[in-house]
Amino acid sequence: MRNRLLRITATTAVWTALGMVLSIEVYFNMRAEMSWGDFVGVAIPQFGRAAMWGCLAPFILMLREKVPLSAGRWIGGILYHLAFSFVVMATFYLGRIEAISYFFGPEPGGYWRTAFRSFYGHNIVDMAYYWAVIAYGYAAELQKRYRNQEIRAAQLESRLIEAELKALREQLKPHFLFNTLNTIAALAREGKNETAVTLIARLGSLLRMSLEGNHRNETTLRVEMDFLERYIEIQKARFPDRLSVGISVDEAALDVPVPWLLLQPIVENAILHGVAPKVGAGRVDILGSVEDGMLLLEVRDDGPGLPDNRRVVEGTGLANTRERLAKTYGDRARMSISGGPAGGITVRINLPSQK
Repeated sequence: MRNRLLRITATTAVWTALGMVLSIEVYFNMRAEMSWGDFVGVAIPQFGRAAMWGCLAPFILMLREKVPLSAGRWIGGILYHLAFSFVVMATFYLGRIEAISYFFGPEPGGYWRTAFRSFYGHNIVDMAYYWAVIAYGYAAELQKRYRNQEIRAAQLESRLIEAELKALREQLKPHFLFNTLNTIAALAREGKNETAVTLIARLGSLLRMSLEGNHRNETTLRVEMDFLERYIEIQKARFPDRLSVGISVDEAALDVPVPWLLLQPIVENAILHGVAPKVGAGRVDILGSVEDGMLLLEVRDDGPGLPDNRRVVEGTGLANTRERLAKTYGDRARMSISGGPAGGITVRINLPSQK
């Protein structure tokens, strides 16, 4: 309703401005030719002309759709609208003379003589208005097509990104599943059958959670942490005396939306490359907070740290996480990997805390 009222107001303003421009032009022409002029007398027919075009414009736009300029290999369409624009101009011109004769008395010399004598080049401007309305119709159509193309392109890009995110997410599941199955196999070989059975039960629970979230690209940090804690239980079964995990996530951060399976591959990487190579116990810390509209996440380990060349070779988990962040947030999200002077690696993720 509001948009319709704005369109009506804008249209009225345009045609009113046109009536004022026409009135001023004719008035000063009369002043230049006859040194006098009645502005009100000049303005009434000019505003009537603008009102006529305001009323005719919807009809002309409908006529353009029924008979486009391209009809009849362009020649037919252009000739049709040329003829119709002439008819409109002539009808208004002759009707105006008839109206003047009716209100102010017949012109000396008769109706047709007055019509021929009074015709001048400025009357052709009515044909120009007709074609201006036609041009407006085509411009509006092109704008609508362009806007629809932009909407379709945005929808297509959104579906493409969603498909890419799904593909990246699905790559993580076999990676995680195979590593867990290898852990179970290692426990079975070591004769730790009871622990292996417990691990299988935990894996089943974890897979059920994963399948329930299969259709989502996004969840909350609270759900992500619940999934992560169950995953950590599985990893603690593999390193019963060597792995300790500290979790410190602010309550305000738990309801922030995050990509599904965001932290699991990072924690897995910290355990496999930080804790596993160590002789003795190792620790992984997971931290989360919200600062200045950003969710700050950190995963730290106290492992051997960066290699000698000071570069981290990102495996499937880290590479997919970085790409998923780029697809989802663009340059609003960042992921960095750094090492401490005494060893260990810290992965930091900053992303918008949109709730």
